[in-house]
Amino acid sequence: MTPPRSDRPALKTYIDGVRAGDRGLLSRAITLVESRRPEDRERALALLDALLPYTGHAHRIGLSGAPGAGKSTLVNALGRMLVERGHRLAVLAVDPSSPLSGGAILADKTRMPDLAHHPRAYIRPTPSGGDLGGVARTTRETLLLCEAAGFDVVVVETVGVGQSEALVAGMVDSFLLLTLPGAGDELQGIKKGVLELADVIAVNKADGPMAPSAREAARQLEAALRLLDGGAEGWRVPVLSISAREGSGLDRLWQSLREHRAHLERTGRLAERRQAQRQAWFQDLLRAELLDWLEAEPSRRALVQCFAEKARRGRMLPSRAVRELLARLLPTPSR
Repeated sequence: MTPPRSDRPALKTYIDGVRAGDRGLLSRAITLVESRRPEDRERALALLDALLPYTGHAHRIGLSGAPGAGKSTLVNALGRMLVERGHRLAVLAVDPSSPLSGGAILADKTRMPDLAHHPRAYIRPTPSGGDLGGVARTTRETLLLCEAAGFDVVVVETVGVGQSEALVAGMVDSFLLLTLPGAGDELQGIKKGVLELADVIAVNKADGPMAPSAREAARQLEAALRLLDGGAEGWRVPVLSISAREGSGLDRLWQSLREHRAHLERTGRLAERRQAQRQAWFQDLLRAELLDWLEAEPSRRALVQCFAEKARRGRMLPSRAVRELLARLLPTPSR
């Protein structure tokens, strides 16, 4: 086993620092959680176990939308308004990973200048590491650390591609979908499933000559939601036109997000939603750990590759290959 590094803080130092809102120790704790080194994972789990009682209080908000919709501009403007009102805001900006370094490449801190150095805000650009849907494998754990550090609003901003909408909606209380003006064309570019995930929809860039188009897009989206029987769980999804650049409509947007959270609490759906999210988290991690287990030992890895090659070449049905692989790897139950 790798000996502990002398420059690593003790576990109690991490715990006390995160609880005190020490941004430096919070960042180091997140780095520890993101590490895939076995010894770091053990320390990270011990840290999360100790901090778990101090989590769960924040309003967790997911934000997604197509590239160019203005997500970072919105977070900067809305976040500035929230910290000025006394909130403590954490932003987990999940970026695509650089294929060379593995690091985040969009540099959200540069697009959120008002929050980057504000004492009541914390921005964590996180490389997705190629994980499915552009949501980092440890985003949920990072969210818990931010809650333990006292942040009462946590925004998870995704890259807005692939399955990121479903993944982020599965870890937050309120899912905000940001779109652009486009009238009829707007509806063509939005999948039904994404609309069904949204708790609040905002049409951005409702300023200058684009304002009429934004209002028309909002009206069409409202009509589309009615056709989709919007209003599941007794909540009618609001569709707002806003301008993140000018700051207009942000009061209404925040009010809608707060009303949604209050609706979940009032109906008991908040507890149910979080229980379902923890169950999904467990299942996701179980799959990931099983895959890691298969890859960790050379003979198992070789066996996986052997059956994968049979399936790839058409010599065996993939379903048959998986069944025979598991039969070779797992003990046969005694009768």
